[in-house]
Amino acid sequence: MNVIKTDSLVKFYGKSRGIDGINLQVEEGDFFGFIGPNGAGKSTTVRTLLGLISPTSGSAEILGKDIIKNKTEILSEIGYMPSEAAFYPDMRVREVIKLSAALRKRDCAATAKHLCERLQLDTEKKIKELSLGNRKKVSIVCALQHTPRLCILDEPTSGLDPLMQREFYAILKELNESGTTVFLSSHILSEVQRYCKHAAVIRDGKILVCDSIENIGHTEAKRVSLRGITSPPALEGIKDLKQNGDTISFLYSGSPSMLLSELSKLTITDINITEPDLEEIFMHFYSKEERK
Repeated sequence: MNVIKTDSLVKFYGKSRGIDGINLQVEEGDFFGFIGPNGAGKSTTVRTLLGLISPTSGSAEILGKDIIKNKTEILSEIGYMPSEAAFYPDMRVREVIKLSAALRKRDCAATAKHLCERLQLDTEKKIKELSLGNRKKVSIVCALQHTPRLCILDEPTSGLDPLMQREFYAILKELNESGTTVFLSSHILSEVQRYCKHAAVIRDGKILVCDSIENIGHTEAKRVSLRGITSPPALEGIKDLKQNGDTISFLYSGSPSMLLSELSKLTITDINITEPDLEEIFMHFYSKEERK
């Protein structure tokens, strides 16, 4: 079953592009990454899926239900975490969490208590007394305390310190293993590579690629690092050239035999050829799109 399914989803703000023809499918039980820099259309996609803004054209379903006709029913089964959550400043943390559960007409006290303990969240403090990171923790508890079928998370770890980021993903992994589908919108590629099973790359409101993390990571390009030289070999297909003293590094997608032939002409003290990480692959997709 597709938990999220869109068909040529479009959202324009007047003449300004939000998203343009999004076709996306996320299967039940997936841990799905939605990758793109700020302004690519990630938040617009999320807000459209949640019915917070209306699409200009196209359609979408969540949990098999139309996002416009069945918005209220859909939202009851979703845990949504916006990139910036706003709460009543004079309410205490425990009051906000209790209100969130009451709005869903559920008793989430036991799960909320467990989450607060894991996230080291002081529930007696008022919202206005909290740091950005602690407000983010309140958002996490409100989004997850009812054990939703689908979690939609928009840049969820901004403001969290590294230890809390690790604990947050441990919680998400446990939920996912118990059957919850996770849809993670992020520009932090290391997070997506570490935790997600599938991902889509978005740019200028359009999907560039959608596949498993393994397949997205499988490209012909290799990261080549050479020590002992101050200029790159005379090769076509070199991208993302970096230099630090007598060490040169670049992405290479040309012929391996040609690479070895050129390197044999140079006096190199060390060489390292590895698979590129997701960030480098991400830039590969973006530079490829720019050349079209």
